[in-house]
Amino acid sequence: MIIPVNHASSHTLNKKSRSEEGEATVSGPEDAIEDLRVSVGLRIDDEHLSRALMNGLRDVEKLLHESVRSEVSAVEEAALHLVDAGGKRFRPLFTLMAAQFGNGASAEVITAATAVELVHLATLYHDDVMDEATMRRGAESANTRWNNTVAILTGDFLFAQASRLVADLGTDAARIIAETFGELVTGQMRETIGPARGEDPIARYLSVIAQKTGSLIATSGWFGAMLSGAPPEQIQALRRFGSLIGAAFQISDDILDIASSSVELGKSQGTDLREGVRTLPVLYALADPGTDARLVELLSSPLSEDALITETLGLLRGSAGLTQAQATLSDYSHRAMNELTTLPVSPARTACESIAEYLIARTH
Repeated sequence: MIIPVNHASSHTLNKKSRSEEGEATVSGPEDAIEDLRVSVGLRIDDEHLSRALMNGLRDVEKLLHESVRSEVSAVEEAALHLVDAGGKRFRPLFTLMAAQFGNGASAEVITAATAVELVHLATLYHDDVMDEATMRRGAESANTRWNNTVAILTGDFLFAQASRLVADLGTDAARIIAETFGELVTGQMRETIGPARGEDPIARYLSVIAQKTGSLIATSGWFGAMLSGAPPEQIQALRRFGSLIGAAFQISDDILDIASSSVELGKSQGTDLREGVRTLPVLYALADPGTDARLVELLSSPLSEDALITETLGLLRGSAGLTQAQATLSDYSHRAMNELTTLPVSPARTACESIAEYLIARTH
C-alpha cells in the first residue's frame, strides 16, 4: 500500500477570483475534506492518507483551472463560474482514495480525478437549465447570470474538456467515460419522460438514480483503482461501492427532505413535494394498500400551499413508506460495506467505511 506525498503542487489554492458580484473564495483541499466530513461523514484518521489526499486535491484544482482555459474569454469566464464556486469535490476525492489500493496518485490518476469533476460540473450547468434554478453553490446560476444557451454550451464545453483529458489515458478509460456519459443522459431522460405504462415505479426509480447519481461515482472509483494498478477484483469492488454509495446518497436525501426540519436541512421542508417529484418514500407510500387515504389523495395532486405541504409531511413521517425507504437505504449501505471486504484493511478502506456508516446513522 503506497500513500505518497504528491509530487506536483505544494502551493495552496485558496485564491480569489473576481467577478461582477465581487470576490468569491475558492475552497482549498483542507476545506473540501472538512466539508466532506460534515456532509458525507468522511473520517480520515491517518495523517499520511490525509496529506496524500490534500496534495492530490491541490493538483486537481490546478488542472481544473488549466483545463477550462480558452482563447475566448466569454467561454473561460462561464466555465470558471462553477469551478470557482467550490463544492465538495467528492468524486475526485474518491478517485484519489481508490488509488490508495494501488500505487497512489500518479499523474494519470490526477487527470482522471479532474475529468470526473469536469463531468459533474457539466451536469450541474445542464441541471440548472432544466430545473430553472436561480442559485448554485451560493452564487447565481449560469442560466440566470447569462442565459440558458450559455449555460448549456458551457456544460458542453466542460464535457469536451473531460473527454480531452481522458483521451490521454488510453482506450479503456475513453470507453468507460463514454459509457458513463450514456448512463448520465439516459437516467436524466428517463426521469424527464416519466415511467412507461405498466413499469414498476419503485424499481424504475432505483434504476434511474443508479444511472444519474451512481454511475459517475462508480467511474470515479474505477478510474482511481485501475489507473493506479490495483488488482482487478479490487477495481470492480470500488466501482460497485461507488455505484451503491451514489444511489444511497440520493435515497438519504429523499428521506431527509421528509423527516428533517427546515433548520436541520438548511432549506424549506418538502422541496420535492412542492416540485411534484415522487421520491422513494412517496413511491413506497403510494404502493402500500394500507397507506392513509388522505395521504394518497394529497400525493395524487400538485401541492403548493404551505398548509397542505405540512399536512402531507406529517402523514408521510408516520407512513410505512418512510420506514421502507429507510430499510432500502440500510440495504444499499450494507451492500456497499460488503464490497469493501474485498479490499485490504487500510486507512483508505476505513475512510470508505465511514461514509457507508454515516449514511445509515444520518437518517435513523
